[in-house]
Amino acid sequence: MTDQAPHEGVGPPLALSVALLLGVFASLVTAPGAEGLYGAYLAALMLAIAANDARHYLIPNELTGAAFALALLRAAAFVPDIGVEALLWPLARAAAVAVPLLLLMAFYRRWRGRDGLGLGDIKLGAVCGAWLDLATVVAVIELAALAAIAAYLANAALRSKRVRGTAFLPFGLFLAPAIWVGWLGESWYTSWFGGWPG
Repeated sequence: MTDQAPHEGVGPPLALSVALLLGVFASLVTAPGAEGLYGAYLAALMLAIAANDARHYLIPNELTGAAFALALLRAAAFVPDIGVEALLWPLARAAAVAVPLLLLMAFYRRWRGRDGLGLGDIKLGAVCGAWLDLATVVAVIELAALAAIAAYLANAALRSKRVRGTAFLPFGLFLAPAIWVGWLGESWYTSWFGGWPG
């Protein structure tokens, strides 16, 4: 037993390191230049959020705050070309995503007497809006929700456990990577057809 202890923690850090390298590489290849660097930082932040939510069921404000600030910094780079609208659009999209999620959280809490979404999920939704076009946001949230359900069902089947409608899932584990995937898709589209992503 003791000879296996040093290796127990090797798997997850190695997997995270590989995922980070792949995310950075894919970002820089898909969008060379400054946009690729923004994407690489986004990949690192989303990976950190996913890992933390999976382990602690918590999305740190420091990580969502950094991701939101990065979105504004990215938008500010376009101010000379587009004007102050470049900064207003990410803020407007963030509000357009966060407000409905906040209302959904309040409605579900009143209806079922317990939380269905956490404030961390709503803040991450705002990050999603700050980074992505609203059409992409819808696809990303749907992708994350389907991935979360599929993962839960697969885990229940493997462990021969009964499926429960009240199961608690770390939604950030699925939403955070989906945000980066959404950015990757928009960047790929932009590189082929031109225009400003998001």
